Amino acid sequence: MNAHKLWLTLALLACLHTFTNGQTYQKRLALIIGNSSYQHGGSLRNPVNDARAMAGTLQSMGFEVMKYEDLSSNDMKRVINEFGKRLAGNDVGLFYYAGHGIQHKGANYMIPVEANLQNEEQIEFDCVSADRVVSFMETAKAKVNVIIMDACRNNPFERSWRRSTNGNGLAMMNAPSGTLIAYATAPGTTAADGDGVNGLYTSAILKYIKDESLTLEQVFKKVRTEVEERSGRMQIPWETTSLKGEDFYVARGIKPVKQQQAVVERVNV
Repeated sequence: MNAHKLWLTLALLACLHTFTNGQTYQKRLALIIGNSSYQHGGSLRNPVNDARAMAGTLQSMGFEVMKYEDLSSNDMKRVINEFGKRLAGNDVGLFYYAGHGIQHKGANYMIPVEANLQNEEQIEFDCVSADRVVSFMETAKAKVNVIIMDACRNNPFERSWRRSTNGNGLAMMNAPSGTLIAYATAPGTTAADGDGVNGLYTSAILKYIKDESLTLEQVFKKVRTEVEERSGRMQIPWETTSLKGEDFYVARGIKPVKQQQAVVERVNV
């Protein structure tokens, strides 16, 4: 082998080494919250189980995962703020919430475990706005943002109110540039908690999100089809999206997970 061919071979090997040693891997951060043990609104079976399953799956797919269970309003705000601060510099940001949620004046709120909503006016003060997450994602400007809201259950407090809210389930949210927002069911409708270990919606996500042949949007199309069929058309998942550029494959571009890497898990913060 002459010197020129040797130089070309070494250059090619160097490029291959660079490619396989992480410079093309995506930096991914996920915040997972599951609220099940409601003090006043009635406990839910699935959210904590769903959060644990989602955290484990995403961690295996190269996400740095922040997972929390059964949070108060102050704790929810604090971990969302921490997530917002850490998002900058990541290629992919993902937020997943399972638990009670409610819409109020066209905005969506996640209900913390200690909430005791005696009237509709308390929602803005005692619950946590989903717009808080959207705002942090807009500021961080990751290439791809994903918000998954498995929070379309019936309002557990409404029966004690003097008047009912204007609409069940969650409201449609505008997806900022580069963002996909996914709902367990169509805006303004509700979904049951479910009888299995995991909820119907999250189970379908876990099934398809690891498929390397599917883009992010195709994952949720598959999820919608499966949930619709299994629920007898009683639950139809929904998305709003403003994704741009090249197709994003969640199961590709994954940095190998080191043995010492662990999910950040705190039941009480």
